[in-house]
Amino acid sequence: MNLQQIRNFSIIAHIDHGKSTLADRLLEITHTIEKRKMQEQVLDSMELERERGITIKMQPVRMKYVIDGKEYILNLIDTPGHIDFSYEVSRALKAVEGSILLVDATQGVQAQTLTTLNMARDLGLTIIPVISKIDSPLARIKEVKEEIVLLLGCEEKDVLEVSGKTGEGVENLLKEVVIRVPAPLHQDFVGQDPFRSLVFDFQYSSHRGVIVYVRVLSGSIRKNDQVMFKVSKEKFTALEVGVFMPSEMPTESIGAGEIGYIVTGIKEPGVASVGDTVASLQDISLPLEGYMTPVPVVWASIYPENQADFNLLRQALGRLRLSDSSFTYEEESSGALGRGFRCGFLGMLHLEIISERLRREFGLELIVTTPSITYEVEYLNGRKEIIYSPIKFPEDHEMKKVFEPWVNMKIITPLQYVGAIMQKLYEHEAESGNTVNFGDNRTSLEVKMPLRELMRNFFDEIKSITSGYASISYKLGEMRDADVARLDILVADELVPAFCKVVSRRRMEEEAKETVEKLYKILPRQMFTTKIQAQGLGRIISSETLSAMKKDVTAHMYGGDITRKMKLREKQKKGKKRMLARGKVNIPHDVFLKMMRTEK
Repeated sequence: MNLQQIRNFSIIAHIDHGKSTLADRLLEITHTIEKRKMQEQVLDSMELERERGITIKMQPVRMKYVIDGKEYILNLIDTPGHIDFSYEVSRALKAVEGSILLVDATQGVQAQTLTTLNMARDLGLTIIPVISKIDSPLARIKEVKEEIVLLLGCEEKDVLEVSGKTGEGVENLLKEVVIRVPAPLHQDFVGQDPFRSLVFDFQYSSHRGVIVYVRVLSGSIRKNDQVMFKVSKEKFTALEVGVFMPSEMPTESIGAGEIGYIVTGIKEPGVASVGDTVASLQDISLPLEGYMTPVPVVWASIYPENQADFNLLRQALGRLRLSDSSFTYEEESSGALGRGFRCGFLGMLHLEIISERLRREFGLELIVTTPSITYEVEYLNGRKEIIYSPIKFPEDHEMKKVFEPWVNMKIITPLQYVGAIMQKLYEHEAESGNTVNFGDNRTSLEVKMPLRELMRNFFDEIKSITSGYASISYKLGEMRDADVARLDILVADELVPAFCKVVSRRRMEEEAKETVEKLYKILPRQMFTTKIQAQGLGRIISSETLSAMKKDVTAHMYGGDITRKMKLREKQKKGKKRMLARGKVNIPHDVFLKMMRTEK
């Protein structure tokens, strides 16, 4: 295949700006998918993606398009729009030369649009600005065009207009992709180039092993060729090579500039990794520059409801890790919940998606603990330690300093909500930076905030006070001094590790009261009086007493001497006292579930 007839591009946009719908029209116009097989969100193959109407996993597809009698190969990578999956987007962008920047005509430029755009610009990609949903009666085409011109410094005529729903303007967009997106550069040598390719994603098949998705940079690969992973040094035979149409379609070979897949047959975890180089055995050069390893920002423990499912949970996490290298897990155990795993995620939606996939794809019933973040603790003796779990957070007298991650955030909102947002920022310990007014009476706020406060229901609160009109994007910033302490929950004077959390000192009393009241409402009564207490800063901060279950031990007695009844009641009282001294509360699983699910 002539390199000059290949175009590699992706679609980047804020969530729900019509990426998947536009991709559907592109596939339809290029006849990549027959009309009878066409369905909505055709590239969103995961059940969860269709149900939520969002893209979670990037998906490559190869299309053929003819202009002036010349056939072009267009390789599209459809990417997620949600902020938690920006790692997926960064990988997709490294495999292409151009990007369609899609902006909703009814909503305009959003915070996440800016984040993704900056990624694309840093990689030197050609940007094609496109306004979607132009058929909507709410479309503000002129104002949104002005926003894009201001953002990109381009001319108004460079901004294309399309409707993914009706197909208007999509044919013109395909022509502009061919005209504006550069052909892939020819890498390395002239003549007999050794095969080299960059792994931008992979998936696992129980029959065929790891299937790597590659962008070929030089040479070509055929079935049965001997190749190797440059980083892990693992050699293997290519059992099959092919392209995405959009399902896998075997071909004789894939060559320079193309995007395709290689079936490796490798079934051990840890061999394939995103960003590795797959090259021929004759290639003596260094591995290509890969991707930054994603750093988890949210941690939560996952336990099976039934301990008999522990090994199944381990296998399930291993399988998911093969297709999503951005989450981590390690084994841990808890007295109350048994054996489970401490898992790291890129955000709250990422945590939700992984736990939902474990339930659906593997039929597991799970207990997911309250999400927490990582703290760096400096002890009095100068030793430093990274703390992932609230139960391991040290007491005040042991520590010299605590550091926590902050995030740099951008909020785009209509002007009338700025006052209410400022109040919320104060409540969440945030620092406000630059405020810039731009197009259509909207304001962009730059904010710095502790990550722990971002997780404390901040997104929902901002969406609520702005009636859903504000958009937020963030990235991890620096570590800063933290004024936090551990809050312990005691039931019948016994610490319950799953309910521990690290909270801001200024909110300690409020958090303690809320947690104790919540547990008081859902914990079943015991045979003896049960105390529920919240302990922090070296004292009991909040307490409730759950009265014991009562039984009339004299109900079976009729008449007779009153002293007989008194003796029985006295005996019952002594029994309750003994139980109180020795008794242990077994907290049912559904109490843990209710505490975790309703936690905000």
